[in-house]
Amino acid sequence: MRIEFAGDTHVGMKREHNEDSLLIMPEEDLFVVADGMGGHASGEIASKLAVDTVKAFYNDTGQDDEITWPFRTGLEEDYHANRLVTSIKLANRRIFEASTSQAQLRGMGTTVVGICAANSALYVAHVGDSRCYRFHAGKLELITEDHSLLNDFRRSLHLTPEEEANFPHKNIIVRALGMKATVDVDMQKLSPVAGDTFLLCSDGLSGEIEDAVIEKILSEVPDLEEACLNLVQLANENGGRDNVTVILARVTDADGLGDLDSEGDVAGEIAFKDLAGHSEQEWTDEDVIEPEEE
Repeated sequence: MRIEFAGDTHVGMKREHNEDSLLIMPEEDLFVVADGMGGHASGEIASKLAVDTVKAFYNDTGQDDEITWPFRTGLEEDYHANRLVTSIKLANRRIFEASTSQAQLRGMGTTVVGICAANSALYVAHVGDSRCYRFHAGKLELITEDHSLLNDFRRSLHLTPEEEANFPHKNIIVRALGMKATVDVDMQKLSPVAGDTFLLCSDGLSGEIEDAVIEKILSEVPDLEEACLNLVQLANENGGRDNVTVILARVTDADGLGDLDSEGDVAGEIAFKDLAGHSEQEWTDEDVIEPEEE
C-alpha cells in the first residue's frame, strides 16, 4: 500500500510541558499517538515510554520471525492485529512497572491510539480518549470510542449537548496505559480504499475543535502537512488548553496491499517537530509467555 502522511505536535497555550508523543514508522505503515498524564512531567515520560516500547517491539519482531511474543491476546489467528495489540500491552507493562517502582512516577499513565496497514487491511487499536477518525468521501467518521467518564455517562444517560458541554469531569479517563498491570486494548480491522484519510489525535485537538470543523478543514485542504498545521493552529486559537497532536495518513493506492515483507514504496512528508530520540526499549525472556503449540 502507498501512504502519504504528516504529523504535528504542539505544547498548546496553557501547558509548560508537552506530554504528548507520536510515532511514525513508514517501513511498517505504523502510526501512533500517545497522550501522557501525571504530575512533574511524568506524563511526558509515560507517553514516550509507550511509543518507545511499541517501536522497539516492531523492530524486534520485524527482524526475527521466531522471537517469542509476550502475552496471549486471543487474536492469534491474525498476526497483524496480534502484533499491534501485543506492542500496546507491553507498553502498559513497562509504564506500570516504572510507576510502581519509582515514587516520582507514581500515578503516571498515557492514552494511546495506533493504526497499522497490512494485507489489504488497516488495524486500529486504542486505549483512552485519543482518537482515530476516518475521512471518506468527504465525510468524517469517528472510529474509536473514548474510554472516559463523559462517554460512559453519554451512553448510559443519553446526555443532551448542553449537558455534555457542562459535564464537570470531562478529563477523567476510565482506561489508560499504566493504571493496572494489565489492560484491555480495543481493536478494529478496517478495509481502506484509495483516498481514505485516517486522523489520529490527542484530546487537545478533539476537545478544542468540533468534528464538523475538522471535516471542513480536511475537505478544503488536501495537502496533509498544511492540514495538520491548520488543525493545530485552530486548536490553539480556540484556547489551546492542552497539548495537541495530530497525524494524518492517507491511502493513495489500496490495490495489492502487501504484508510487512513487501517492498512497496511509502510516500510521506513528516511535518511534526520531533520524533525525538526513540530509544530501543529492551525486553527479555522474563517478559514473555511462551506461545502454545499449534
